Amino acid sequence: MVFSTHYPSPLGSIMLASDGNNLVGLWLEGQKYFAATVAEEIMEQPDLPIFAAAQSWLDRYFTDQKPAISDLPLAPKGGAFRMAVWDILCEIPYGKVITYGEIAKKMAVRMNKANMAAQAVGGAVGHNPISIIIPCHRVVGVNGSLVGYAGGISKKIKLLQHEGVDMSCLSIPAKGTAL
Repeated sequence: MVFSTHYPSPLGSIMLASDGNNLVGLWLEGQKYFAATVAEEIMEQPDLPIFAAAQSWLDRYFTDQKPAISDLPLAPKGGAFRMAVWDILCEIPYGKVITYGEIAKKMAVRMNKANMAAQAVGGAVGHNPISIIIPCHRVVGVNGSLVGYAGGISKKIKLLQHEGVDMSCLSIPAKGTAL
């Protein structure tokens, strides 16, 4: 059984999911791959302590504080490759961005390989089940192209602006997966 509650954010409704002790999901309403990592039945149960902690984290985040990811017990569900990519996402500081290619280079080192495809990394980033807290919105395409956010390009832009990212070096692609 997975438990859920909803959080009203400046970006719209957010669904939080928990195994009872850990946060296993955070999805923006209408997000691509919404609850895709949850195979169990989801039951609304807003009074769990983990939800109070997650809502406090989000309150701090949306009031311009910079809560640490480690403040919450997270348990995203995914294979070893995706989990390793999500670990790298957790290393991206507030106000900074990283490219899919840079993550691919880090993954190649971690996996003791000569190289890694940025597209494989993109798939893992796109399937991140704990948006915002595991900051997949801080990943951009080559040359600062704002591509690939499952929550939508407009929400990605709002999150990056909220975090104080220098947007002058970023661009919206003419077409792509983020639009």
